[in-house]
Amino acid sequence: MKKFLIILLTLVITVPAACAKQNKNEIKHEQDKIHYLNIEWWEKYQDPILTTNIKKLYEVNYDLKNTDLKVKENEQIVKVQFANELPNLNFSGSLGRQFRSSNQQFGSLVIPSFAQYNYQLPLTMSYEIDIWGENRLKTKSIEQQLDIIKQAERATYISLTSDFTSDYFNLIKTDKFLEIQNELIKLQTEIVEKTTKKYDTGLCTINEVLAEQKLLTQLKEEKNNLEDKQDTLINSLRVYLSMRDGIPERTSYEKLVLLTNIPMEYDTSVIENRPDYIQEEANIKRMGFDVRIAKKEFLPKFIIYGQIGLNAYDLGKLFNSYSQLFNAGILPSIDLFSGGRKMAFLKLRKLQYEEALNNYQKTILDSIKEINLGLSEYKTAMKNYDESTERLKVQNQIYNLAVSKKNIGAASDIDILYSKEAQLLIEKEQISNKINYLISTISLYKAVGGIDLYKINTQNI
Repeated sequence: MKKFLIILLTLVITVPAACAKQNKNEIKHEQDKIHYLNIEWWEKYQDPILTTNIKKLYEVNYDLKNTDLKVKENEQIVKVQFANELPNLNFSGSLGRQFRSSNQQFGSLVIPSFAQYNYQLPLTMSYEIDIWGENRLKTKSIEQQLDIIKQAERATYISLTSDFTSDYFNLIKTDKFLEIQNELIKLQTEIVEKTTKKYDTGLCTINEVLAEQKLLTQLKEEKNNLEDKQDTLINSLRVYLSMRDGIPERTSYEKLVLLTNIPMEYDTSVIENRPDYIQEEANIKRMGFDVRIAKKEFLPKFIIYGQIGLNAYDLGKLFNSYSQLFNAGILPSIDLFSGGRKMAFLKLRKLQYEEALNNYQKTILDSIKEINLGLSEYKTAMKNYDESTERLKVQNQIYNLAVSKKNIGAASDIDILYSKEAQLLIEKEQISNKINYLISTISLYKAVGGIDLYKINTQNI
């Protein structure tokens, strides 16, 4: 009786403590989500509209909501498993009437047929003594699974914010391209008109007129494709922001700021920030626990059971002292033969553990590859932007020279138009390279695991 009350008291103390721990975990999860968003990094692009959109993404995006629910679901699974480590206490009362025939005999004494009520009001407790630590290992295994899910949530945050920002910048590029394309069409229309006049006066052939008309149709076709791409990107941003209609707000191309002085070399330890690397580490630990659990399945189990309550055959005597019910004991159990199931299960867990180790090594190699690729793309994008900027400066000089020649009568209006077209085409290349530069920084951010690129070599993340 005394031992039973001690176990009951332990249950009363342990359960609230466990609930308090879970509440702390839920608060930490909310803080982690804000950390995953990493607004401080996105603010480095100096675009308040982008930052506002990413904050809205955090609030309304359904993929992020589902990852949040997935984490909460697994937190409940941890609670379910943790409950298996605790004693089980339940109440299961009964009220019945028994009808006995005269077939019970004690020597020469024969008990006649009778009928009677039976009232039972017991509290029943059972607890598996975790001598081998099997239930604790099961809880640890599920906790590692929860860590894997949390890293999957972090990966979703990194991927969604990066993909959203890439589409955002591409939409700004498309807006600017359309602006230039309209100007190109306007210039080419003038060129067609002037070439037609030259043909009418016999200063050029019909082939020149047709070539300019062909180029005009190509420019219009490019405009149609740009408008289609613009609509696609707008619809993509709507999905990210859970908008049914309307136009997502974005800044103008001229206000975009390039990130400079990003470190060009990273230590290989940077891969430890990546969600997939942390997931594989957690998976190795999880499979290690599962192997140990499979080994402990061969050992015997011991269950403490006890019952305390009231038992009487007359309702009026239910609360008398002699109606008190109490029993307790230990139930040992072990499987003597299971057809090789446990051995097969152990071998399965060992194979899964080896597979987890292989995946861990592969993740390391893939991570290094992605980071090196991201660095290479960033360096190339930076060089291409610098080259296109220089090329645009040269073309601007050529255009200014053409204007000067026109002013002194050494060049015609159509020469100015050709020079202006060339200038706009090179400007498109520069715009494309600038956006590629920005997107390469996002790809690199994503490759290193969503860590501020400026902080990687200066502090431990």
